[in-house]
Amino acid sequence: MNEMIKPPPASPDGTDAEARPVFAQERRVLGLPASTWPGILAPIGVGVLILCLWEAMVRIKGIPPYILPGPLLIVQTLITDWGTLSEALLITLRITLEALFAAVAVGVALAVLFTQSKWLEKSLFPYAVILQVTPIVAIAPLIIIWVGDIKLSLLICAWIVAFFPILSNTIIGLNSADHNLINLFQLYGASRWQTMRYLRLPAALPFFLAGLKISGGLALIGAVVAEFVAGSGGSASGLAYRILESGYQLRIPRMFAALLLISLSGIAIFFVTSIIAHLALRRCHESAVTREN
Repeated sequence: MNEMIKPPPASPDGTDAEARPVFAQERRVLGLPASTWPGILAPIGVGVLILCLWEAMVRIKGIPPYILPGPLLIVQTLITDWGTLSEALLITLRITLEALFAAVAVGVALAVLFTQSKWLEKSLFPYAVILQVTPIVAIAPLIIIWVGDIKLSLLICAWIVAFFPILSNTIIGLNSADHNLINLFQLYGASRWQTMRYLRLPAALPFFLAGLKISGGLALIGAVVAEFVAGSGGSASGLAYRILESGYQLRIPRMFAALLLISLSGIAIFFVTSIIAHLALRRCHESAVTREN
């Protein structure tokens, strides 16, 4: 008696298991893919190791806190002086975010104008380059003297540093639209605004978001540098001023605590802008689309 040939098992949705494409299901840990955790745990482990070596070196060598405080003392100082440092942090973050928003608004607007008029781009873009390559620490004292208002002066200094990456990246993105599609839009009688809205702006989105991540950190750097210049005259109250004040008073642990807040602020800004870029591009650009295999 011949054995009966059994049909392949059917899947729950009624299709044959052999007919379905087989993709390996990646194991997830705490809601994240398993392949993501090495990229998270590796830098954390290196950071913890460095901090432990730092603390051990300070204790073994007996280094006094006014020369090099240990990580535990820095964290303790951050907690005890949080009232003063938090107010300075809010001032620095406010200047940074206002400068970043201004850089986005002005940079995108000028990029659109430059794309519409090549003569305008050739006439004004070199001055944007000159503004970018001029050291902000050299012109910040002049801006503070000319403007008079300290907060507005700090905002202008931070804007100057953050402005150029938005402008240059957006111009490149607007000019990167497929020329065949541009010809197609012209063939169907699309206006300049329609071409800009439905073709050039979507093509420029990845470039703009890349410039945004760069400008976020530069805005913080510009704000801190401007605060250093203004703080040297006793006219500022941000984190840079607290660093100067702590240096004059030899309160080195507070200086390191302020530096820690600046570093964490920069990391947070980069993290937020990266999330914005991922959310904006995850459905339309290959750099953020999740692979299926």
